[in-house]
Amino acid sequence: MTVTAAELIVLVDDDGEPIGTLPKPLVHHGETPLHRAFSAYLFSDDGRLLVTRRAAGKQTFPGMWTNTVCGHPGPGEDDAAAIARRASQELGLQVTDLRPALPGYRYRAEFRGVVENEICPVYLGRYSGTPDPDPREVGEWDLLEWTAFRRRQEESDRDAWSPWCREQARLIEQAGLVPTP
Repeated sequence: MTVTAAELIVLVDDDGEPIGTLPKPLVHHGETPLHRAFSAYLFSDDGRLLVTRRAAGKQTFPGMWTNTVCGHPGPGEDDAAAIARRASQELGLQVTDLRPALPGYRYRAEFRGVVENEICPVYLGRYSGTPDPDPREVGEWDLLEWTAFRRRQEESDRDAWSPWCREQARLIEQAGLVPTP
């Protein structure tokens, strides 16, 4: 029998400084402590955004559409390495041209009694490879031009898209960072 170590989530104070760790299954609940995370918006070579639908079995925000990849850097892991790790694990992709978009992004959101409470820098980049999703993480995926992505968000039911993705997309636009093909 193979025993794997639990993924550790880095807990942080209000300034984003690490104050400890907890195994991932103990972090997300009704009183989720503030912790480190990341969000990445990855684009194909022709400039389309890869969006994903969270697997129905996920503990947090199951079945919702969201940006390409989200997750948590491990202790001592920088965001770029964590994004590359999760993109590979969840989608079988490599990440290129990663750059910060919203480095100070922080949010709190609740859905069905589970809270996300994160300091969550947002990145833009490109990916290479063909999506091959892990069904435990990703239920569906799609490639959309930015305007079609935003239109789909605006025309969808509130709970169809993750709240962080809706807010981040608006902030990316407001900052003038929408990538062009």
